[in-house]
Amino acid sequence: MSTPPLAGAGMPPGAFSGTQAQAAREVNTASLCRIGQETVQDIVFRTMEIFQLLRNMQLPNGVTYHTGTYQDRLGKLQEHLRQLSILFRKLRLVYDKCNENCAGLDPVPIEQLIPYVEEDGSKHDDRGAASQLRFASEERREIMEVNKKLKQKNQQLKQIMDQLRNLIWDINAMLAMRN
Repeated sequence: MSTPPLAGAGMPPGAFSGTQAQAAREVNTASLCRIGQETVQDIVFRTMEIFQLLRNMQLPNGVTYHTGTYQDRLGKLQEHLRQLSILFRKLRLVYDKCNENCAGLDPVPIEQLIPYVEEDGSKHDDRGAASQLRFASEERREIMEVNKKLKQKNQQLKQIMDQLRNLIWDINAMLAMRN
C-alpha cells in the first residue's frame, strides 16, 4: 500500500505531471491523516534505527579503532538523520494541509459533545431514578430469597447423598461378611 507523495516533500515543485498534481491537491483530510500516521510510523522506525546505530557505535576517544568502520557507521548515521529531516518536513506539510482543510469548519464546543442532564429535567429524572431504584431493590430481594431456598435445597440434597452413601456402605459391609 503506497502513499501518494506530497509536493515539496523532498521533491521539486514541478516533479508531478498535471493529473498527479491535481490528485495530490484533492487529497481529502482522512487520507492526509493516514499519510501523517504512516509518516509518524516511519519517523519512529528511523529514530529506532538511529539509536541502534548509536548503541553499536563506539566513540573514538583514544582507543584504537578502525577508522573505516567508524566512517561507514558515521555515513549511515548521517543518511538516517537526513531521511529523518525529510520525514519531519513531510509531516509538517501534511499538518499544514490538514489545518488548511479544517480551517473553514466551525469548532464544536466540548460541552455539546458530552451529554448531560439539565436542571429542568432533573426532577423528572429523579422520579425515574427512584422507580428504577425501587425496582432494582425488589429484584435484589427476590434473588436473595431464591438463593436462600436454593441453599436449603442443596443442603437437603447433601443430606440425602450422605444417607445413600452410608446405606451403600452398610450394604457392601454386609455382603463382605456374607462371603
